[in-house]
Amino acid sequence: MIPKLSEVTPIQAKYLAFIERLKASGFQGDTNPDYANRVVLSTDNSIYQVLPQGVIYPKSIEDIQRITRLSNEDEFHDIVLSPRGGGTGTNGQSLSDGLIVDISKHMNQILEINVEEGWARVQTGVVKDQLNKAAAEHGLFFAPELSTSNRATVGGMINTDASGQGSVMYGKTRDHVLELKTVLLDGTLLETQPVDDETLESIKLGSDYSSHAHRVIDTIQKTKQKQIAETFPELNRCLTGYDLAHIRDENGLFNLNNILCGSEGTLGFIVEAKVNLLKIPTYASLVNIRYNSFEASLRHAKELLSAGPTSIETVDSKVLGLAKGDIIWNSVSEFFPQNPGEDTQGINLVEYTGDSEEDIAERIKVLTDRLDELSKDPNGSFQGYTIAKGHNNVNKIWGMRKKSVGLLGNAQGERRPVPFVEDTAVPPENLADFIMEFREVLDSYGVTYGMFGHVDAGVLHVRPALDLKEADQEPLIREITDKVVALTQKYDGLLWGEHGKGVRSEYAPAFFGDLYPSVQEIKGAFDPRNQLNPGKIATPYELGAELLKIDEVPMRGQFDRQIPISNRDQFKEGMYCNGNGACYNFDPNDAMCPSWKGTRQRIHSPKGRASLMREWLRGMSEQGVDVKKASYNTRHTSFLAGFIPRLRNTISKRKGEYDFSHEVHESMMGCLACKSCVGQCPIKVDVPEFRAKFLELYYSRYLRPMKDYFVGGLEFVMPTLSVLPQPYNWLVSNKIANRAISKFVGFEDSPKFSQYNLKREMSRRGIRLATPLAIEALSPKDRKRAVIVVQDAFTSYFETELVLDMMELLSRLGFQAYLAPFLPNGKPLHVHGFLRSFERTARKNLDMLQNLSFYGIPLIGVDPSMTLTYRAEYAKAFGNSRPIPKVQLMQEWLANQSTHLEKQAISVKDEQYHMMAHCTEKTNAPSSIKDWQKVFELLGLKLQVENVGCCGMAGTYGHESSNRATSEEIYNLSWRDKVNNDQLQDKLVATGYSCRCQAKRLDTAHIKHPAQVLLAHVKADH
Repeated sequence: MIPKLSEVTPIQAKYLAFIERLKASGFQGDTNPDYANRVVLSTDNSIYQVLPQGVIYPKSIEDIQRITRLSNEDEFHDIVLSPRGGGTGTNGQSLSDGLIVDISKHMNQILEINVEEGWARVQTGVVKDQLNKAAAEHGLFFAPELSTSNRATVGGMINTDASGQGSVMYGKTRDHVLELKTVLLDGTLLETQPVDDETLESIKLGSDYSSHAHRVIDTIQKTKQKQIAETFPELNRCLTGYDLAHIRDENGLFNLNNILCGSEGTLGFIVEAKVNLLKIPTYASLVNIRYNSFEASLRHAKELLSAGPTSIETVDSKVLGLAKGDIIWNSVSEFFPQNPGEDTQGINLVEYTGDSEEDIAERIKVLTDRLDELSKDPNGSFQGYTIAKGHNNVNKIWGMRKKSVGLLGNAQGERRPVPFVEDTAVPPENLADFIMEFREVLDSYGVTYGMFGHVDAGVLHVRPALDLKEADQEPLIREITDKVVALTQKYDGLLWGEHGKGVRSEYAPAFFGDLYPSVQEIKGAFDPRNQLNPGKIATPYELGAELLKIDEVPMRGQFDRQIPISNRDQFKEGMYCNGNGACYNFDPNDAMCPSWKGTRQRIHSPKGRASLMREWLRGMSEQGVDVKKASYNTRHTSFLAGFIPRLRNTISKRKGEYDFSHEVHESMMGCLACKSCVGQCPIKVDVPEFRAKFLELYYSRYLRPMKDYFVGGLEFVMPTLSVLPQPYNWLVSNKIANRAISKFVGFEDSPKFSQYNLKREMSRRGIRLATPLAIEALSPKDRKRAVIVVQDAFTSYFETELVLDMMELLSRLGFQAYLAPFLPNGKPLHVHGFLRSFERTARKNLDMLQNLSFYGIPLIGVDPSMTLTYRAEYAKAFGNSRPIPKVQLMQEWLANQSTHLEKQAISVKDEQYHMMAHCTEKTNAPSSIKDWQKVFELLGLKLQVENVGCCGMAGTYGHESSNRATSEEIYNLSWRDKVNNDQLQDKLVATGYSCRCQAKRLDTAHIKHPAQVLLAHVKADH
């Protein structure tokens, strides 16, 4: 059973006491001992799940010192503290059954960028891409590159000594660390940089943890030099964590940073870093080489290296196939042509960078001349190549490669590639033979797998497909890992090439050998009581504590198997989240995920919501609840039948009776239902879908708020209210009335009805209603030019002028435009979990649309969110039980009328507009954004797509009183500056109704729809 807060164990009591004492000491950050936050931080991108006792979000170095000093008091000597950054680790590095100390929420400021000297000083909660975005303004960047760079923190990179693409040229994170600030367990703020012997001797004279650690490490370096040199192989991806081989740097200076980098929070809290920045290469090109054999791509890498590239990456056919089914493929498909008869099994991506375009061209020619020779062999494995030129094109392909990690988790079926042996490193010349034997090991177990990685560095990511919900699959973790360890040692490599040790630290003694006691000495010097992220890398020798075991730490699958299949299937949209953290994307100009960006609370992210849903399902299953049956019963029970129990439960809730469902409910209500997760999550986690299912069940036990009925009923009452709009418009405009509605209904700033009445205007302007009789009267010629516009409530009644303008535009462009009769779409009902009402509404609407589609005339929608409902919510609700008519977005249909539109071209050729697209449209129908550009171009205009995230409205989310602050915060992240940019005035267009509504609401800006701009030009030109 999910524990109640009242059921506190002695261990929990101690941690709660620690948190209370911490708050009393002046701690300024956030403390979260609640179950929801603990559940969300119980997983990372690994196979493990460990429930912490609480989560702490410090705001400053002083806060962290308060934490460590309190842990030194006798009663708290057994308190466990584990630092956490982005939580993207694949080996459970930041998982803990103690206190998680998450520095990413508040300590994420770029403190200084020194352009002249080429360095930056940052708090370690800063995300890598965040730093690079700021550094790029000065032509600089922080290397190396990571696939998780949009959510991986600098602190996380330092703690795993991360490296990735281009590491042959750029090295690992520690190669770019100049100085560190680390809070030690005794509260000391340690500042480290390379020091000479005189300075070192001075430091060693002290009596604190720092001085003792310097003495211990210096002694190890002086007495174990020969043994260290003999133990560790010469690799680009050399030892990560407690790097004994680099205690002294290449200049002979003592560098404690090389011990701290890769230490995974086991030695202290790394809170600030000074890192060097490199000049961004002026030019970049990528040669994309295709092979009919993955082995051939690996074996060819050695020859490719001799052509002098910046980096070489390899991807196998499994990853490539998954990419083709993802949103990312839309941007890179032109670089991977599939010629007849070809079956591409592997690709090599060979990058060239530099400051001279001519130099890059010459270097590429050396390579392509060799490739052209290969193409002459009809029996060879080489299939061909393409060249992507310029940073823009190159970055698109690297974006596809970066997404490979997540894409593997989206393989079909229950067995999905999981990380546990995924970053072995061997000398590059051994890689092909090593991988062939690696594949033999996996093939012997009959498991499938995906492979991709850095062949230039001898690192390949290998993820075997397992279903750890099945108990008989668990032993394979041990069996396969043991064999891979032996294989890695056979080929003079390391088990950990770049993703850190974490739970895999069990194998540290095998790789450190006789030097492992020295590693334990280092751990003991920094952490004598084994309080800092214990069980990883090393344990203090004196305590006799053991390292974690890869098959003894709780696995996520062990919890998921407690959920019956029927319950899993009912909420499958969240069950497959693998914790890759793509939803923690820092970029304010990216649609994913607005509620996370607006709150920086992990419970308000797709990963967080999926974690809570899994745990809620587990709790329901323990209580014997069949959620599918409960959902069915809910949909077939009248409102009155369960009113008394719901009222009783709601009263208990208000009195403070605990129910984990309330914490889940809080998380779900923060979701904007923008569906960016569906389009951008590599696992396709669909929060709006499982959110709706959860709300349906939650409100079968508790009373709904008034706002839900208000929003859910809007589509049904708008046609009636719009006949006489003045009373409604006065009501929502009156400040006193608006405050009352906000207080008692929970809804505010409702938009006003349009000054136009749609029915009257249709009659006045001669706009034809799409009825079977009207369509049958069309001649064959007219029917070819006919199109039916499908209404939605929000544009038809709040933006009636847009519907009228759209009809006029189509008419002026020479089309026979008809307006479908209005019927509620049901989207608001689905968003709020009125699933029974949604299905009933959708069924009626479908009947009407199917009757219209019978005639073969295209159907197009106005608002992106409402239109895309037919492809998503309708399709899921009805499955294969009934066909869903194809309703296109306006631009999707217009873009296919190119021959006709070219004849309508406007005389103005140089006028440019700037479009801000709707989140759902941008992430779930990405090619449609290019369709708008194509339509503008066909008509003689230019359209630039502005890089913005979510506007913060998302249907009615922003109008709900409880969401007002977050809605405005989201708007401020990317929209406000664009809307108030003087250079863009009168040139901005927005495709979403809610987006235009938000701009009008928060900035009194009247932004037009693209169709309205086109109409103005068509009218002026004629």
